[in-house]
Amino acid sequence: MFNRIDHTEITTRDMVGSVKFYTEILGFEVTSQHKMDGSKGITEIVFMKLGDTNLELLEFPNAEPIPEKPQVGYRMMAITVDDMPSVIAYLKDKGVTISREPMSLGESWRGEFLDNNGIAIEIRQW
Repeated sequence: MFNRIDHTEITTRDMVGSVKFYTEILGFEVTSQHKMDGSKGITEIVFMKLGDTNLELLEFPNAEPIPEKPQVGYRMMAITVDDMPSVIAYLKDKGVTISREPMSLGESWRGEFLDNNGIAIEIRQW
């Protein structure tokens, strides 16, 4: 009945900066872009792909900031990596904020960084 997760949506106030971050730093490829009339607060939608993972960026210029306290809902996405130390060095070299240094969980390594909007993204090496 259900097959897989089709995509994850990320809200941004800065589409240009978000597209740049996800393409130039993380290697996503833009698959389609759509300008919107803003009637529902959305001014642009961009679909992206990394491997078989799809991402949808929604530009809401007047979006509220990320809440400081956790709230019910999806917390973050996670991207698998082959070599955690190399990925951390690469992200730091690009000026990306590492919000949680990698730590061993026994069967894997886990860390977190922030995108250009301050959204946490997990990285996991299995």
